[in-house]
Amino acid sequence: MSEVIAASPVPQVAADDNRLLRVQDITKYFPVRRGFLQRVVGYVKAVDGVSVDVERGETVGLVGESGCGKSTLGRTILRLIEPTSGRIEFDGKEFTDLPSRSLKPFRAQMQMIFQDPIGSLNPRMSVGDIVGEGLLVHGLKNRAEREKRVRETLDRVGLRPEYTNRYPHEFSGGQRQRIGIARALVTRPKLIVADEPVSALDVSIQSQVLNLLVELKREFNLTYIFVAHNLAVVAYISDRVAVMYLGKIVELADAKALYESPKHPYTESLLTAIPHADPEVHHERTKLEGDVPSPFNPPSGCHFRTRCPLARAKGTVNGICAEQEPPLEQKAQGHLFPAPRSTPAPPWPAPTCWVGSRTWFWSPPSMVVSAGPPSRSAPAP
Repeated sequence: MSEVIAASPVPQVAADDNRLLRVQDITKYFPVRRGFLQRVVGYVKAVDGVSVDVERGETVGLVGESGCGKSTLGRTILRLIEPTSGRIEFDGKEFTDLPSRSLKPFRAQMQMIFQDPIGSLNPRMSVGDIVGEGLLVHGLKNRAEREKRVRETLDRVGLRPEYTNRYPHEFSGGQRQRIGIARALVTRPKLIVADEPVSALDVSIQSQVLNLLVELKREFNLTYIFVAHNLAVVAYISDRVAVMYLGKIVELADAKALYESPKHPYTESLLTAIPHADPEVHHERTKLEGDVPSPFNPPSGCHFRTRCPLARAKGTVNGICAEQEPPLEQKAQGHLFPAPRSTPAPPWPAPTCWVGSRTWFWSPPSMVVSAGPPSRSAPAP
């Protein structure tokens, strides 16, 4: 195995740089074709200008409603889906525009755990061939050594080494997902994108798989991008959480800070939907009105304005919320920053923005915000 990894020409970054992955303004638009000539009439904006850094050894959770672009973002980062625009750096080297043949050195260091433990495994291949295929592709030609590493990896994920000669249909759902984890782990990657790895499993099996992922992260110093719907699962495994809505990250914060004090009304709505085990604990749920807009024709300005309770309360759904998208700033938790000076003065109090969250809000008269130029100007409408 060490031979495979050592052969990778991916350069190492300086020791003082702890960033493993950098995603800058990445987009993925799917063309919509109609008519006899199949002309492009528009685009589905699945991922629309996402930027995020992932440190070595951390777990970044991606949450949001179905169709918000979580899985597409994960696949785009690994270039299983080609990005429309943007920049992706892994371990200090950009590979956004590299041809497919040149991506091979990166593949051993970036792996994926798929959501469907049945559909992601080839029914015609034995477990040993499924798990060992990555080693063969990346240069480990010695059959005995390859089989040894496959057996060791299966044992590490909780499967018996003698299962190598069995086929996927002979296993339960939880065992199939462990096979998928072994396939991703066998090349000793640095980054694993886990696309809802426990959503198709029973609750009791979910906890086992989650504990396994935590143990593997600690043992092999792995970095995870963890995609999930279940906010309780994300809170358990994630160091930071990014909330996505209509292809954009609307809030990004440490897991503890985000769950204790969400700043975006969409995040607050998601958190209040989590059921409590104690029947005596009552909490008011934040319900959003309206349906999720289509990514084919998202709202202008702030994508969330058509469902935002703050915009509805202030009557700005078709005002400044439709004209400008609030900037996503990374500052200390709880700080506020003034609206960009280029913003035209509206007839209502000047909007400010929660730091770390894409949402305008209106400060009460008693709240004083220090003056000074903003760190980043708002994007043009």
